[in-house]
Amino acid sequence: MKPLISVIVPIYKVEKYLTICVDSLLRQSYGNLEIILVDDGSPDECPAICDQYQNKDNRIKVIHKKNGGLSDARNAGLDIAQGEYVAFVDSDDFIDEDYICKLYDALQQNRSSIAVCGIQIIDESNKVTEQICVTQDKKQELYTGREIIKKELQGEWVLVTAWGALYDAKIFKELRFPCGRHYEDEYVFVSVFENQECVVCIPENIYYYLQLSLIHI
Repeated sequence: MKPLISVIVPIYKVEKYLTICVDSLLRQSYGNLEIILVDDGSPDECPAICDQYQNKDNRIKVIHKKNGGLSDARNAGLDIAQGEYVAFVDSDDFIDEDYICKLYDALQQNRSSIAVCGIQIIDESNKVTEQICVTQDKKQELYTGREIIKKELQGEWVLVTAWGALYDAKIFKELRFPCGRHYEDEYVFVSVFENQECVVCIPENIYYYLQLSLIHI
């Protein structure tokens, strides 16, 4: 059997989008998943939606907690995650049905600790407004973690995000996201990548990032 992969979804005030997100996780071609839905004290129908999903699929675990912000929610998921690998998906986004499979296969083929994919930015009608690739050509590219950091410092790297990647869970054995900070992904970026011997970037843009119009923000 392929190893267990934990997918952590922090949830707050996204009742309009949550079912789209979770349904995309349940449709994954990679089956051995632990889907951790972290209700971060959401005041809408999200807690009830989470419980409904937990009751119909035993791969889903739900955490209900006081609101503590995105970092705190991700950390709560990491604290109970049992998978050999971990991924993060934001609750208003969704993923291609082969997202986990393609990232996992890339890890295995290259004996890598992190696999990264490109993204498609969508609007509220699910129309793709922009595509962001992490490779120059339509093939996999390999880097050391330090090379990735250098690309970021030189302005070449565009995805300083927790989502859009699959990680060896050992990376987060001690590492956690800083609570109470904006752009929390940037604070852990160096810690995540600096000691990695191999990071694989795949050419497919298979993470769908919802960008809300300013009128909704």
